[in-house]
Amino acid sequence: MLLSKIKVLFFSIAVLVFTVVITDQAVAQRYIDPEENPPLRDRLYYGGNFAMQFGTITFIDVSPLVGAMITEKFSGGLGATYQYFEDRRFVNVGTGNRSLYGGRTFLRYNVFPNIFAHTEYEMLNFDLFNRNTNEYNREWIPGFFVGAGYFAPFGNRGGANFTFLYNLMHDNLRSPYNEPYVIRVGFVF
Repeated sequence: MLLSKIKVLFFSIAVLVFTVVITDQAVAQRYIDPEENPPLRDRLYYGGNFAMQFGTITFIDVSPLVGAMITEKFSGGLGATYQYFEDRRFVNVGTGNRSLYGGRTFLRYNVFPNIFAHTEYEMLNFDLFNRNTNEYNREWIPGFFVGAGYFAPFGNRGGANFTFLYNLMHDNLRSPYNEPYVIRVGFVF
Protein backbone atom coordinates (compact mmCIF):
# COMPACT_ATOMS: atom_id res chain seq x y z
CA MET A 1 0.00 0.00 0.00
CA LEU A 2 2.89 2.35 0.77
CA LEU A 3 4.29 1.70 -2.70
CA SER A 4 0.93 2.72 -4.22
CA LYS A 5 0.93 5.96 -2.23
CA ILE A 6 4.48 6.71 -3.35
CA LYS A 7 3.49 6.10 -6.99
CA VAL A 8 0.51 8.45 -6.64
CA LEU A 9 2.73 11.08 -5.00
CA PHE A 10 5.39 10.94 -7.73
CA PHE A 11 2.79 10.92 -10.51
CA SER A 12 1.10 13.95 -8.93
CA ILE A 13 4.42 15.80 -8.79
CA ALA A 14 5.13 14.90 -12.43
CA VAL A 15 1.70 16.14 -13.56
CA LEU A 16 2.16 19.34 -11.57
CA VAL A 17 5.61 20.08 -12.99
CA PHE A 18 4.44 19.24 -16.52
CA THR A 19 1.42 21.55 -16.16
CA VAL A 20 3.54 24.42 -14.88
CA VAL A 21 6.21 24.00 -17.56
CA ILE A 22 3.69 23.75 -20.41
CA THR A 23 1.33 26.55 -19.40
CA ASP A 24 3.74 28.80 -17.46
CA GLN A 25 0.65 30.42 -15.96
CA ALA A 26 0.88 29.26 -12.37
CA VAL A 27 0.72 32.08 -9.87
CA ALA A 28 1.23 31.89 -6.13
CA GLN A 29 -0.58 32.60 -2.94
CA ARG A 30 -1.28 36.27 -2.76
CA TYR A 31 0.86 38.63 -0.74
CA ILE A 32 -1.29 41.21 1.04
CA ASP A 33 0.20 44.59 1.84
CA PRO A 34 -1.39 45.55 5.18
CA GLU A 35 -1.40 49.22 4.16
CA GLU A 36 -3.48 48.78 0.98
CA ASN A 37 -6.64 46.75 1.92
CA PRO A 38 -7.22 45.34 -1.61
CA PRO A 39 -10.64 44.08 -2.76
CA LEU A 40 -11.54 40.43 -2.23
CA ARG A 41 -10.89 39.39 -5.84
CA ASP A 42 -7.26 40.49 -5.46
CA ARG A 43 -6.86 38.44 -2.27
CA LEU A 44 -8.20 35.16 -3.71
CA TYR A 45 -6.07 32.21 -4.73
CA TYR A 46 -7.07 28.96 -6.44
CA GLY A 47 -5.59 25.52 -6.70
CA GLY A 48 -5.97 21.99 -5.45
CA ASN A 49 -4.75 18.44 -5.64
CA PHE A 50 -4.94 16.01 -8.52
CA ALA A 51 -3.82 12.37 -8.57
CA MET A 52 -4.29 9.33 -10.80
CA GLN A 53 -3.21 5.71 -10.70
CA PHE A 54 -4.15 3.00 -13.18
CA GLY A 55 -3.55 -0.74 -13.18
CA THR A 56 -4.66 -3.35 -10.66
CA ILE A 57 -5.77 -0.45 -8.49
CA THR A 58 -7.42 2.50 -10.19
CA PHE A 59 -7.43 5.71 -8.18
CA ILE A 60 -8.49 9.19 -9.31
CA ASP A 61 -8.56 12.22 -7.01
CA VAL A 62 -9.73 15.70 -7.99
CA SER A 63 -9.74 18.21 -5.11
CA PRO A 64 -10.02 21.89 -6.11
CA LEU A 65 -9.83 24.71 -3.56
CA VAL A 66 -10.29 28.45 -3.27
CA GLY A 67 -8.68 30.52 -0.54
CA ALA A 68 -8.52 34.15 0.48
CA MET A 69 -5.71 36.04 2.17
CA ILE A 70 -7.23 37.52 5.34
CA THR A 71 -4.05 39.19 6.57
CA GLU A 72 -0.49 39.29 5.32
CA LYS A 73 0.21 35.81 6.77
CA PHE A 74 -3.22 34.28 7.45
CA SER A 75 -5.60 32.75 4.91
CA GLY A 76 -8.61 30.47 4.83
CA GLY A 77 -10.76 28.77 2.27
CA LEU A 78 -12.98 25.97 1.03
CA GLY A 79 -12.37 22.89 -1.03
CA ALA A 80 -14.20 19.98 -2.60
CA THR A 81 -13.08 16.38 -3.08
CA TYR A 82 -14.05 13.65 -5.50
CA GLN A 83 -12.27 10.30 -5.56
CA TYR A 84 -12.83 7.10 -7.51
CA PHE A 85 -11.27 3.84 -6.33
CA GLU A 86 -11.36 0.35 -7.86
CA ASP A 87 -9.31 -2.68 -6.86
CA ARG A 88 -9.42 -5.38 -9.57
CA ARG A 89 -8.23 -8.02 -7.13
CA PHE A 90 -11.71 -7.94 -5.57
CA VAL A 91 -13.94 -7.77 -8.68
CA ASN A 92 -16.34 -10.50 -7.54
CA VAL A 93 -16.56 -9.25 -3.97
CA GLY A 94 -19.28 -6.73 -3.11
CA THR A 95 -17.45 -3.46 -2.87
CA GLY A 96 -20.23 -0.91 -2.68
CA ASN A 97 -20.05 2.37 -4.53
CA ARG A 98 -16.51 3.26 -5.55
CA SER A 99 -16.98 7.02 -5.44
CA LEU A 100 -16.14 9.25 -2.51
CA TYR A 101 -17.05 12.93 -2.32
CA GLY A 102 -17.15 15.74 0.18
CA GLY A 103 -15.80 19.10 1.20
CA ARG A 104 -13.40 20.81 3.51
CA THR A 105 -12.60 24.14 5.06
CA PHE A 106 -9.06 25.15 5.97
CA LEU A 107 -6.99 27.78 7.71
CA ARG A 108 -3.35 28.46 6.94
CA TYR A 109 -0.75 30.63 8.64
CA ASN A 110 2.55 31.48 6.92
CA VAL A 111 5.14 31.02 9.68
CA PHE A 112 7.98 31.82 7.26
CA PRO A 113 7.77 32.87 3.59
CA ASN A 114 7.71 29.24 2.36
CA ILE A 115 6.64 27.34 5.52
CA PHE A 116 3.03 27.30 6.70
CA ALA A 117 0.95 25.78 9.50
CA HIS A 118 -2.30 24.21 8.29
CA THR A 119 -5.53 23.05 9.90
CA GLU A 120 -8.51 21.58 8.10
CA TYR A 121 -11.95 20.12 8.80
CA GLU A 122 -13.20 17.63 6.21
CA MET A 123 -16.44 15.70 5.67
CA LEU A 124 -16.36 12.79 3.22
CA ASN A 125 -19.26 10.64 2.04
CA PHE A 126 -18.59 7.06 1.00
CA ASP A 127 -19.77 3.46 1.40
CA LEU A 128 -18.77 1.79 4.65
CA PHE A 129 -19.10 -1.93 5.18
CA ASN A 130 -21.27 -2.80 8.18
CA ARG A 131 -19.95 -6.06 9.66
CA ASN A 132 -23.21 -6.65 11.57
CA THR A 133 -25.47 -6.57 8.50
CA ASN A 134 -22.89 -7.51 5.82
CA GLU A 135 -24.04 -4.52 3.78
CA TYR A 136 -22.58 -1.27 2.60
CA ASN A 137 -24.08 1.95 3.96
CA ARG A 138 -23.27 5.41 2.68
CA GLU A 139 -22.06 7.63 5.56
CA TRP A 140 -20.50 11.04 6.18
CA ILE A 141 -17.18 10.68 8.01
CA PRO A 142 -15.43 13.72 9.54
CA GLY A 143 -11.72 14.39 9.68
CA PHE A 144 -9.80 17.09 11.52
CA PHE A 145 -6.26 17.60 10.25
CA VAL A 146 -3.35 19.57 11.68
CA GLY A 147 0.07 19.90 10.15
CA ALA A 148 2.47 21.99 8.17
CA GLY A 149 3.63 22.45 4.64
CA TYR A 150 6.17 23.88 2.28
CA PHE A 151 5.35 26.25 -0.58
CA ALA A 152 7.64 25.97 -3.62
CA PRO A 153 7.14 29.02 -5.87
CA PHE A 154 7.03 28.77 -9.69
CA GLY A 155 7.16 31.84 -11.90
CA ASN A 156 5.87 35.18 -10.64
CA ARG A 157 3.01 34.05 -8.37
CA GLY A 158 2.40 30.30 -8.74
CA GLY A 159 3.66 27.30 -6.93
CA ALA A 160 3.24 23.90 -5.37
CA ASN A 161 2.24 23.03 -1.83
CA PHE A 162 3.69 19.99 -0.10
CA THR A 163 1.53 19.43 2.97
CA PHE A 164 2.03 16.90 5.77
CA LEU A 165 -1.08 16.40 7.91
CA TYR A 166 -2.23 14.29 10.85
CA ASN A 167 -5.92 13.37 11.21
CA LEU A 168 -6.88 13.82 14.87
CA MET A 169 -10.22 12.07 14.22
CA HIS A 170 -8.77 9.02 12.44
CA ASP A 171 -10.72 5.79 12.99
CA ASN A 172 -9.18 2.58 11.60
CA LEU A 173 -12.63 1.09 10.89
CA ARG A 174 -14.36 4.14 9.42
CA SER A 175 -11.75 6.44 7.90
CA PRO A 176 -11.18 6.52 4.13
CA TYR A 177 -7.47 6.94 4.91
CA ASN A 178 -5.42 3.86 5.82
CA GLU A 179 -3.49 5.76 8.46
CA PRO A 180 -3.78 9.08 10.30
CA TYR A 181 -0.89 10.63 8.34
CA VAL A 182 -1.77 12.26 5.03
CA ILE A 183 0.67 13.74 2.52
CA ARG A 184 -0.70 16.06 -0.14
CA VAL A 185 0.91 17.66 -3.15
CA GLY A 186 -1.05 20.44 -4.80
CA PHE A 187 -0.73 23.67 -6.70
CA VAL A 188 -2.01 27.20 -6.32
CA PHE A 189 -2.33 30.12 -8.69
